[in-house]
Amino acid sequence: MGVELRVHIFFPLLILVLFAISGPDGWPRGLALFFALVAAVVVRETARLLVAAWLGLRLRAVLVLPIGGLFAYANPESQENANRGLGQWILAAAGPLANWAAALTAGAAIMGASGDVRLMDLPLISPAHLLRSLVWMQAFLGLLHLLPAYPLDCGRLIRNAFARTHGFGPAGRAAAGLGQALALTAMLGGILAQNPWLILAGFFIMIGAQVEDQGVFFQSVVDTVRMSEVMLTDFATLSPSDTLADALHRCVHSLQEDFPVVRGPQLVGIVSRQRIVDALRNDGNGYVQSVMSRAFQVARPEDTLGTTIRRLTAGHGLGLIPITESGRVVGVVSVQNLMSSMSLLAEQRRIERQEQGN
Repeated sequence: MGVELRVHIFFPLLILVLFAISGPDGWPRGLALFFALVAAVVVRETARLLVAAWLGLRLRAVLVLPIGGLFAYANPESQENANRGLGQWILAAAGPLANWAAALTAGAAIMGASGDVRLMDLPLISPAHLLRSLVWMQAFLGLLHLLPAYPLDCGRLIRNAFARTHGFGPAGRAAAGLGQALALTAMLGGILAQNPWLILAGFFIMIGAQVEDQGVFFQSVVDTVRMSEVMLTDFATLSPSDTLADALHRCVHSLQEDFPVVRGPQLVGIVSRQRIVDALRNDGNGYVQSVMSRAFQVARPEDTLGTTIRRLTAGHGLGLIPITESGRVVGVVSVQNLMSSMSLLAEQRRIERQEQGN
């Protein structure tokens, strides 16, 4: 499916906690318990990925936590479709249903193979009873996502309902705050009840809520910055009739990595510094029009930074987007200058707020 898989650092560190729970001589059972949790997460996320593909959602990456995965969507259309309509309910139900089906299947197989395993005895999850733990790890991961704590499945549905009247940014921040509060409550309850699993569940819900909150904050920032605020207005262009030797001479005296190619006021292509060098080395001198890319994205000055970033990441291997107005190139945005422009814009806004306060 072309989805990047990222594992949160706290997931492998969980092995150390399970080793501590298992005692000095029980580390193999602690490791087995860890893999039981991994199996539950794999079942959950496999089901969600299959449902996402069935719904036509395009994913860029999945960040895996012990409570499940957090999806990063490849385009705004997929993110919107995942958070509205029937699709959000199907996606939310996929993980818990898959875990419960796996728990029932594993329980039936264990009871059929050996009647000595007592699945209903306490404790339900323990390094000393791995087969019982395998079943209940699946069941509890599904039950966990019925809690109204963001970013769990039920909490995500509540966030989506709140977003319909208050907007995605405020809804996301409110849901993340609620999720962190419920996570803290679970951790305190686990401490009072001396239940390490409740403590771990609360801890990882809090981590997931913080990760989602950071994503919502970043999204709210990039959706308020306009391209006119961060685009470069001092830039060099090339003509399709320029020779590659002339273009290379222009590259020597410019910091740009990519150049808009214009014929009069009209944008006709984009060419990179490396493309020019490679063409000169391999084929000798020629014209820019023979090596320029005619497949490119453009943006307008009033477009948001979020929209432009998505165009950059979905582009044809190019690191530059021309900003056009009435068919004329008025600025450029590149991957190289974006972070510098954003930091300078943040400093400019900070100074303006100070002046307004004075």
